[in-house]
Amino acid sequence: MMHECSILNKGLKVYHQTTDQLNSLGEIFPPLFLRLVLAVEFGASGFEKLHGTNWFQEISFPFPFNLLPADISWNIATYFEIFGAVALVLGIATRFFSISLVVLTVVAIASVHWPSQLNSISDLITGYRIIDEDGDGLGNYKLPLLYIVMFLPLIFKGAGKLSIDNLIQHKTSVCTR
Repeated sequence: MMHECSILNKGLKVYHQTTDQLNSLGEIFPPLFLRLVLAVEFGASGFEKLHGTNWFQEISFPFPFNLLPADISWNIATYFEIFGAVALVLGIATRFFSISLVVLTVVAIASVHWPSQLNSISDLITGYRIIDEDGDGLGNYKLPLLYIVMFLPLIFKGAGKLSIDNLIQHKTSVCTR
């Protein structure tokens, strides 16, 4: 019996050491990878808008975003995507830009990706896809919804240890002691 407890204790010790290491790494790498993936996606979208033609004039935005002229909305989206991408890479003002890009994504879902016709739950479920290949008007909100979910850890836990936000927080907490 004593020998079995010893083996169990050793196993639990190894388990706790492993989970402690993973928890430490979890404060560094997952937020960094989320920031980088989101930065690539939103940065590419912003640069595409910067060098493309304004197609916002062809869509209708939900209230209150429909109060702005399409050119202003285009510029806001373009520069928030570009500057947000840079900020995400650096990990600076991460929560601000994450929330801003979530708002931008919600507007995109409501304006472009949401089903244009919604008659049943089945229609809503059909719209949960990457591309509306059939052109059936049932939407394609899967990818923007995934972006929103990816932003949640950055909003609630921050940019992680490998970020300017963390450096600022560390420096200011030392100064206020």
